[in-house]
Amino acid sequence: MAVTLILGGARSGKSRRAEALAAGQGSVVYLATAPEIPGDEEWATRIAAHRARRPAHWRTVEEEIVLADALSRETAPDRLIIVDCLTLWLGNLLHRRLAVEQEIDRLCTLLPGLHGEVIAVANDVGQGVVPEQRLARKFRDLQGILNQRVAAAAQRVEWLVAGIPLQIKGESR
Repeated sequence: MAVTLILGGARSGKSRRAEALAAGQGSVVYLATAPEIPGDEEWATRIAAHRARRPAHWRTVEEEIVLADALSRETAPDRLIIVDCLTLWLGNLLHRRLAVEQEIDRLCTLLPGLHGEVIAVANDVGQGVVPEQRLARKFRDLQGILNQRVAAAAQRVEWLVAGIPLQIKGESR
């Protein structure tokens, strides 16, 4: 099993980098965690742009909450799975007031035993100002914990800056 974590700020090129790494792979599953938000045209446009970039032979699985179960179902020795993105998944868990720490544990325990390859995308949200609201601080802190845990389980970690990948852990691709 090979896990790559791609970190970066908003609009840094994380998803495009994951897609580029997956290009040429025979069997790709795009595990999308973004929820549809009725009435939000800007969000719908973003989702549509992501969908339009994917090759026709890639299969998309939408899973906002039960990420570990979806990964277990989709893993295969000859398959690459893109998880885009862990940050939205975390937000979905918090929004629904689910057991976030338990789900992070489930994910990070599962990752080393999966077959094939996983490329996970996540935002690096802890580099800005300290959020004013308690929930926002909790989200920032949990995102930092999630990123650390997934990075520890990953063989490769990249950080995207202005679309340029910087190798943090493992060999460059």
